Amino acid sequence: MLAPQRQDRILAQIRALGAVRVTDLVDELDVSDMTVRRDIAELARAGLVRRVHGGAVTPEPPARSTHEPGFETKRTWAAAEKAAIAREALATIEPGQAIALSAGTTTHLLAELIAADLTLRPLTVVTNSLPVADALHHAADSSGHSALEVILTGGVRTPSDALVGPVADAAIERLRVDRVFLGVHGLDRHGATTPNLLEAATDQALVASAARLTVLADHTKWGVVGLARIASLDEIDLLLSDDGLPMDARTVLEDTVGQLLLATTPAMPTASTPPSPEDL
Repeated sequence: MLAPQRQDRILAQIRALGAVRVTDLVDELDVSDMTVRRDIAELARAGLVRRVHGGAVTPEPPARSTHEPGFETKRTWAAAEKAAIAREALATIEPGQAIALSAGTTTHLLAELIAADLTLRPLTVVTNSLPVADALHHAADSSGHSALEVILTGGVRTPSDALVGPVADAAIERLRVDRVFLGVHGLDRHGATTPNLLEAATDQALVASAARLTVLADHTKWGVVGLARIASLDEIDLLLSDDGLPMDARTVLEDTVGQLLLATTPAMPTASTPPSPEDL
């Protein structure tokens, strides 16, 4: 099992039970004590859990996070959930639309799906994300001529490979799109947040440019609070998360956002049992 898979399992248990013990995780995951402690340390650095003697617990609400991990680091977290959310988001896009994709690892997965789906042509995509723009750049229809127009804003680059700041904001404010797909750092009952003030302002410009707001947020984002708020829950027309979202979060969101849709995450395959001597 890879480190991101182990960390997802650990996080799921903490969210379900409130706490986990290192000794229990060593037996369940069949790894060393040191490996489990490293995984917990990674989750704690991301603000997703709180380390305690002998294990980890749910972080004190709200789990405030001022640290912005890099794009390559974030893309390994909740990878299966993000892929499932991206597939659900793809189904909401129609040919002929103008859409916007914010920076983020889930929006990047959505961009890769858009690039591969020729039935969505023609399509115009506005983005302030360098990885998103790169994923879409070489997409072309069967005739070899691109029917996918990609508009990349300028701006200052962040650790998450977003282009933000006054240049990006000015470019976005002149545009109008049918819908924006927004990736977020954190989500709680007060709304969607990011630790980057400039990115929050640029994301707000994207939200203002769109007729509909769709937020893509896997279950690990719930309870994490960044420094700057992007949008309140009642501004969200559609929230796409996954079936790992805690029940208390579902209750809050169902009462607040326009629509909550949970993507089904494929079950993680379990290790096969070695054959017995009689089976050989």
